[in-house]
Formats: sequence, structure tokens, C-alpha cells
Amino acid sequence: MKIIRRTALLAAASMALASPALAQKSADILRINFTDAVPNVDMYFNSQRTGLILAHQAWDMLVHRDPSTFEIKPSLATAWKFAEDNSLDLTIRQGVKFHDGSALTADDVVYTINMAADPASKVATPSNYAWIDKAEKTGEFSVRIKMKKPTPAALEYLAMVTPIHPKAYREKVGPEGFAAKPVGAGPYKIVKNEQGKEVVFERFDGYWAGSPKGKPAIKTLHVRFVPDLATSVTELLAQRTDWMWNINPDQANDVNKMPHLQAVRQESMRVGYLQLDAAGRTGAGNPMTNLKVRQAIWHSINRQAIADKLVQGGSRVPPAPCFPSQFGCDADAAVKYDYNPAKAKALLAEAGFPNGFETEFVTYVQPTSWSAAQQNDLAAVGIKAKITQLQVSPAIQKNHRGENPLYHGSWGSYSINDVSAIFPVMYGAGALDNYSKDPELEKLVADGGATSDPAARKKAYSAAIKLMTEKAYWLPLFTYVNTYAFAKALEFKTFPDELPRFYYAKWK
Repeated sequence: MKIIRRTALLAAASMALASPALAQKSADILRINFTDAVPNVDMYFNSQRTGLILAHQAWDMLVHRDPSTFEIKPSLATAWKFAEDNSLDLTIRQGVKFHDGSALTADDVVYTINMAADPASKVATPSNYAWIDKAEKTGEFSVRIKMKKPTPAALEYLAMVTPIHPKAYREKVGPEGFAAKPVGAGPYKIVKNEQGKEVVFERFDGYWAGSPKGKPAIKTLHVRFVPDLATSVTELLAQRTDWMWNINPDQANDVNKMPHLQAVRQESMRVGYLQLDAAGRTGAGNPMTNLKVRQAIWHSINRQAIADKLVQGGSRVPPAPCFPSQFGCDADAAVKYDYNPAKAKALLAEAGFPNGFETEFVTYVQPTSWSAAQQNDLAAVGIKAKITQLQVSPAIQKNHRGENPLYHGSWGSYSINDVSAIFPVMYGAGALDNYSKDPELEKLVADGGATSDPAARKKAYSAAIKLMTEKAYWLPLFTYVNTYAFAKALEFKTFPDELPRFYYAKWK
């Protein structure tokens, strides 16, 4: 990625002030740029953060999680009750309309949940729904969800990753037709969806009254996917867009000097990580299959320097491979690896690589300086890592195919404040990346998610953390700090769960 320096920022700003701005406040259109194109706006079939964000504008969930307090509140369900037989009974709200005008009923809820839980549906992140056995209709506006096991975080999953689809419409058009022309019951409806290019939302006038999301103040959201971050920043400076995020932190102060812009930083629940191919998916001779090599890599990366100097804004180095606030994220159980290049070199020599080795280093992370810093640290101990920089979706697909010996990615746990949203994905028997293949670790992760007893869960997860760090499978690098940049004319609030809520935004 080409990084815009201060001189370029000032030049672009001068051009913006010299030319008439395409003011969108008067047109009531909020222009939004994201760098990663979403292949499918149906949340069930993409694992990208941008997809989650877009879905929350157009769909509602059964329950709503307050972004400030994390309190669970009614949404499409007005009441719920857990039973001793691992079932959850919900009362469905009456009077809710989907964007196609059809009325929400228990049939839509049952259909959606059973679709998500069905392995044949091939949802993007099966672990989000693996706790569900099935849903059944118990009345015109009542539903029972039968759980495979006690799931303390069930309401979190229902609040964050379980949008409700209209059964009749989706059955009529099919999954591909639904992805092309999606229909939800949220505050905005999607009126244009050009895959990989743009999505246009309009305020849904038939949105149900009393929603905790409220009626949106802004009429239209125009989302565009601009893969080059430098181009997107230039558009912001030239007043051709109103909102973007994850600009280079070094640019925040300069953006704040612009008369029409503001930059805000907010730590999120997202954790940057370095994945090592411990299972040898990229070949049996892959050095990452050697424990001492993995431990050497853990000692070679100066994570604190990356967090402080590159990520900035209060970024932290997580001691355990999870976000510190998540239930079960026991920092004390983690084996600690200090930044120690000399020890890294010694471990490499013990592993049979006294002169280091060459490897591919795949990443989609922006800014590229974050990956480059790791590349330099690895080079200092003899590991020559050649960076392959890809867009988000191709990088993820390449990883799923088992082609990444080293992989720099990030995971935001869908903003669910429980390690059950990260450990099964990275270490479980049906893991998304499935590179550890460690039966003992898989059992501990499963045990932690198989009971509602907090003490038993913590015991299993702590033992899992000890094992996953002992074996150096997955290196937590830093917490993300999102740097938002947007027009001063826009009133926009950030939240720590990394979910921009445009339905709360308004013009000043």
C-alpha cells in the first residue's frame, strides 16, 4: 500500500479547498468507503468485518446488545427464557415488516436458524451456530431453540451474528438470488448491490417503532469498496466521501488539521495474529512443523514496538490468544514469550536451521508497514519471509486451501465477548483454518463450550491457553485500534465492539 505522507495530505487538502465540494449533507447521502470488497452481503456467507457491519444496517436480530453497556435487550424477540433441557423459548415481536412488505412470523425465525445450523448450508463460520440443534415453532409468534449443549453466550450469538431472513422470499429466489437482492427487517433496506463495487441503502420507512436502533436520521448510505487505502484517503480529503476507517495512524493528526474533517481512535476487540502452519498443510517439510522454530518466531517479533509505534492509540499486546475482556481469556495461564532475538537464533540452531530459512508470508493487513515490521524482525534472526500481499477475500481463501506457511490476519470474534467466538474457530475440531490438529487442545476447547458452569469453563479454557501458547501455534500480536476519519458535519459515535452503527449517525 502506498502511504500518503504529510506533504501529499496537504496537497490533496489544497486541491479540495480550491475546488467545489460535492456536498452530500444537503442531499442526505452519507458516502462511505471500505477497502475490502464483500463478496456476499448475507452475513451467514461471509466472515469479513465489513460484511458484519453492512448486515447490521439492513437486518435485525432476535435480541439487541447495547453497544455501550453490552446489556441484552429485546429486538425481534420481546421475551426469552432458558429451560433446564437446553432449550431457549422466545416470543417473537408482532407487527414487524420485512423490506419486501411481508410480515415477520415464527416461520421466518425457524427457517433462518435451521438454515444457519445446517452443515449443508455451508455458512462461513459454522462455530457461530454449532451450539444449535434445531429451532421449532411453538406458536404463530413463539419459537423454541434446542441447544446441543449449554451455551452461556447464546444471546450474544443471537444478538451479533443471527440476522433473520424472510422465509418465503429466500425460498423463492434461492441463496444466490438472495445474495444479489437481499431483504431484511432492519432500519435500512438495500436498494442497490453491485458485488465488489458498491451497496446503496435507503431508510426503511416501514421499520418497526420502538427499536433500540431507532429510526435512522440519514436517508441514504452509499457504500463503495475502494481497495487502495491511499486512493480512499485522497477521496476523503477531496470531499468525495464522508466516512472511512483504518487510515494509517500517522495520518490522524494531519486529518484533524483539515477544516472539514476529524479523526477519532478507538480500541476494538479485534486481535492481529501471526498464524504458523504447525500442521504442515503447506508441506511436511515446512519448518513451522518444528516446535522450536515456532517458539523462535514468537521470540523474534517485537510486538510491543509494533503496538506502540505502528498501531498506536493505546494498542495492547495480548498475553493470551484472545481479547482480554472475553470470558475465559486467562492471561495468567499463557506461557510468556519476550522479545529476544538471541534466544530465537539459538532455538533455530537447535531446530537444525542455524542459517535460517526462506518462507512465504501471506497477508491482507493494511497498513503494509505492520507486516513489514514483522518481516524485518524475522530477517534479523535469519528467517527470510517473502511477503505476498493480497486483498482480504483471496488471502482468506488461500489460507483455507492450506497454502500459507506464515499468515498475518486478524479476528474480531464478531464482537462476542466470550472466547467461544475465537477458540473453536482457531483451535477447534472443525476449525476455520484447522492447522493445529491437536486432539488434546481440541478437547479442552470443546469442554469449555460444553457447560454453563463458569468455573468449569474457565478451568478448561485456561488449560487450553496454556497448551496453545506452549506449542506456539498462533501468535497474538496486538489489539486493533480503529482510526476513523469522517466529515466534521457528521455526528458519529464509535464503540469498542468495532461495529460502526450508521443508523445512529446524523448530520450536525
